[in-house]
Parts: sequence; C-alpha cells; structure tokens
Amino acid sequence: MAQARSRLNYLIILGFLAAAGFGLWLAWQLLHPKPGPLRLMPVAFPALPGWQGADPRPALAAFGRSCAAIEKMPAAAPLGGAGYAGTARDWQGVCAALPPSPDSGGPLAPAAARQWFEARFQPVQVSAGQVRQGLFTGYYEPQLAASRSRHGAYRIPVYGLPDDLITIDLGQFRPALKGTRLAGRLKGRRLVPYPDRAEIDAKGLPTAPVLFWAKDPVAVFFLQIQGSGRAVFDDGGVARVAYAGQNGQPYTAIGRTLIQMGAIPRQQMSLQSIRAWLLAHPAAARKVMEGDASFVFFRMLPLVNPALGADGSEAVPLTPRASLAVDARLHALGVPVYVAATAPDPDAAEPDRPFDRLLVAQDTGGAIAGPVRGDVFWGFGKKAEAIAGRMKAPGAMYVLLPKPLAAKLGVQKDYPETAP
Repeated sequence: MAQARSRLNYLIILGFLAAAGFGLWLAWQLLHPKPGPLRLMPVAFPALPGWQGADPRPALAAFGRSCAAIEKMPAAAPLGGAGYAGTARDWQGVCAALPPSPDSGGPLAPAAARQWFEARFQPVQVSAGQVRQGLFTGYYEPQLAASRSRHGAYRIPVYGLPDDLITIDLGQFRPALKGTRLAGRLKGRRLVPYPDRAEIDAKGLPTAPVLFWAKDPVAVFFLQIQGSGRAVFDDGGVARVAYAGQNGQPYTAIGRTLIQMGAIPRQQMSLQSIRAWLLAHPAAARKVMEGDASFVFFRMLPLVNPALGADGSEAVPLTPRASLAVDARLHALGVPVYVAATAPDPDAAEPDRPFDRLLVAQDTGGAIAGPVRGDVFWGFGKKAEAIAGRMKAPGAMYVLLPKPLAAKLGVQKDYPETAP
C-alpha cells in the first residue's frame, strides 16, 4: 500500500511539473511570438508615432528620385517584393502629382509635405505574423585613402567586377524565387561557386580589374560591408566607389563571430568596437574577416553630387536620412516607409533619441532579411559613421500605399513568407 501511495504521489508530482512546464511554455509563446508571414494592417496617419511633428520633405525628394525610375517602367510591370505594392500603374498617378520642387529646404513647408502624403497615401503597418516590432540598423558612406598605383603602403587591391562572374536571377526561371540571386563561374558546362574571401585574399583575382590600391585592409573590409564609399587619392582626386556585384557567397556578420569568441561583449557590439578590435589584433584580424565569405566588387563613378550617396539597388542616388535598405524579396523598392525607432546620439554622450521618420525603400543588403527589418542610410562623414555604426534599435514599420491600391488590400492581408 505504501509503495502504491508513493507511486501515486510521484505521478502527481510529474503531472504538476508537466502542467507547470506547459504553462511556462505557453506564457513564453504569448510573450515572445514566433515571427510569421508578412502581414499588412491599415492604420490612420495620426497613429504613426511622431507623425504630427515629422518633416517628410527629405523623403519627398527621395520619392521623387524613385518616381523617375517608376515612370520609366511599363504600366503593367510589377513593382516587386511579395506583390502587395501592385504595378507601376498604381504609382504613376501619385508620381505625376509630385510638387514641382520637393527637395528639402525648398518652398514646401513640413506641414504642406505631410498634407501631400496624407491626401494620397494610406499607411499600413507591417508585421511578421503577430510580431510588430523589428530591427533597424544604419549604414553610411565611408572614406578611404587610395592610390592609382601599387606602391609603398598602398598594397590592398579594390576589385572591379570580374570577367568570369555570372549572376543569375532565379525569378526569371521560377516566379516564386523572384529576388533570389545566385553568383558563380563556369567550369566546363557547370556553374560552380565563386571563390570566397579567404581564397581571393590568398590567390588574388586575375579575372578582375584592380580599381585602386588602399592602405588599410580593415577600411577595405568596411567598404565592402557598407557597399559604397569615397576614395581620396594620393594625387588629390576624389571618386565615388559604388557597388557592382558580389561573389555569391553567404554573408556572415563578424560581430557575431567576435561575440562567440568572447572578444567583444554583446552589449558593447558596434562598428566602432569591431574596428578597434581588428586594428588592435592585426595577427588575428585577417582570419576573423575571412570568416565572412562574401566579397563585394565595385565600380568607379565621378562624385557628381556630394550631398547624395551612391546609387542604391533601385539605381537612384541614396538620400541621407531618407533612404532605407529593405528585404527586396518582401518589399518593393521605391515605396515610402515610415519607421518608428530610436537612433544613437552622434557624440555617444546622450541616450538614444527617437527616430520617427519617413524614408523610401531604395536599397537592399545581405544582412537585411525579414518583414520588419530596415537599414537607414545616414550619408557621408564622421557624424554619419558615429550614428550608423552604433544604431541597432527595435522599432515599428509602416508602408505608405496609394489609396486606390490600399483599398484593394481590404482590412487585413497576409502574404506568404518568401524569405528563408
């Protein structure tokens, strides 16, 4: 009898623990819901945090540059992404109604710019299933010392697009794979992976032109991470260095590598702390950087307008504090996006400040994946670097759709998750 009672008590305790465990699991799921498919929910403009005091004139200027690209598209051409942005025809009407001078600081006042958007657009909040908060980071246009010839300290090559690099848009073969690209080179009749960073560092790349030579391998690495920059030559010239292609190898954030190594605590991770560690550990720096197999190739352009960045993935110049990199498998380029997040103080002396701002999706990036994920372009210079290098903030994301297009979506719309 005592043995039976002991067994019963044991079963009761097991049942209690199982119930408690299930309760904890359920509570965790409710408090930390798993990201799901891209979901859009219409909201009113007053629901956008900070909208009433926002100055959307820089975004209006950026949108005008996107409109120049959209107006050249066939009316029936899909704008891209998961499909919610419709076709070029859905946007060409609002593009035709642009104010004559949308540049920031022009005759249009901030309130008038807000009214222009309010009259023509419907905001829709973007979520990943039930998850409405995402991650927002920053990028900038770096500057590096360069020479047109290899001499002295200038011994690090910056490559142009290789002759044997083949890039394939899988969307041309399978519509469901739109926005997914492969890169490699031919070996006989087979497409094989292109060399990774470590192999290129070790063997060079005779099939690619050397655009210029740099002094600092860490500066060249960050040029590749940012995707564009400015080269200041030892002969006094200055040129823009713009993205031309990539080797097709996967991108690995070396910040994650350094955290796993115990080199930098997670809470201290930033572009600035990564650079400081690499410069302080030159013997180990190359191996750490080569942990990122991705390698970027560039093209040289004249520095026509120093106030703007290089062309983004939409092939229009990026506007500081008004251009956003998004996951182009989910979001269409050229679309206005309102971000409600925070951004660091440029001097790191004050707490992060609110960043409630209208931007335009005009770029993409290897690390930018998911429905509520964005990378803010901060422009050129030390201040832009100070903010972009430390920006890593949770936030909300709202897409602005032309009202007739938004009406087609209904009250709520889910889109299949196309990103892996």
